[in-house]
Amino acid sequence: MSSLLSIKNLGVNFDTPRGSLEAVRGVDIEIPAGTSVGVVGESGSGKTVMCRAAMGLLQGSNVQRTGTVVFDGNELTAMTKEQVRNLFGSGMAMIFQDPMTALNPVRRIGSQLSEGLRVRLGMSKKDALVRSKELLELVRIPNPTAVLKSFPYQLSGGMRQRVMIAIAIACNPKLLFADEPTTALDVTVQAQILQLLRELREDLKMSMVLVTHDLGVVAGNTDYVAVMYAGEVVEYAPTTKLFADMRMPYTEALLESIPKIDHKSGTRLSVIAGRLPNPTDRGVGCGFAPRCKYAQEKCHTQHPELQKDPDGHLYRCWFPIGKAL
Repeated sequence: MSSLLSIKNLGVNFDTPRGSLEAVRGVDIEIPAGTSVGVVGESGSGKTVMCRAAMGLLQGSNVQRTGTVVFDGNELTAMTKEQVRNLFGSGMAMIFQDPMTALNPVRRIGSQLSEGLRVRLGMSKKDALVRSKELLELVRIPNPTAVLKSFPYQLSGGMRQRVMIAIAIACNPKLLFADEPTTALDVTVQAQILQLLRELREDLKMSMVLVTHDLGVVAGNTDYVAVMYAGEVVEYAPTTKLFADMRMPYTEALLESIPKIDHKSGTRLSVIAGRLPNPTDRGVGCGFAPRCKYAQEKCHTQHPELQKDPDGHLYRCWFPIGKAL
């Protein structure tokens, strides 16, 4: 299966008053055409930075991006800012974490939704507004005519998220980044948004990168899963394979932290002790070793490289679970 997006040895560093902050290092990910890939990990693990760096959205004199990103045969890291921008909308698009801050608070929904149609597809103002209404209907927004005239603050969180999805898919992108698309939404609305994304991906033949901290979200919504920790991919496998035969202790810890429906009321939730390593001073060894119940001396003194099983399952661990030590 051909890769729509290929990320090789991606690194992102930020210059800060405390020194160089290594947010992402050595990330290799392949996104096959027509598939959905989940990227999971705790807050601060580098998920969002990795996606924004892949899209070329990180700009500024304090940002250094290394490695290569190839999208649909085009090496983005060798293109100018303007050339990369021309891919936005029709090539790649992103649903940002917080629709309230991603949407312009002083512009009506219709103006924001039709802008991409006019700029990218060359539509007239009238045709763009007609298409905008169709897009709102596509994302299941009732009374779209009234919503087009509304400001973001007049809509609920779920409605704003649907507007963000409509903006992202307006120009039929080949690849959609969905960055925590269910953040701050109640459980019922979360399920509706995830179902909507599944249906849109199938109908529009899009590939999708679904960023989340919840393994439960990726279980039924992705074909592959990349687990990130401290800026690195620590495990990558088909979704069914990862849940049936995971290798990384960190992946196991994430799964154990999900509340179980069969637990009695008052049952204490499982937590991952400790915290992520300091990104300005990572030290030696495995980044997860101080928090890992399986850690041995080698884990604290030598940094593990990605290993690959014969079936393509990738993991970054000296002593992977599910295999003989």
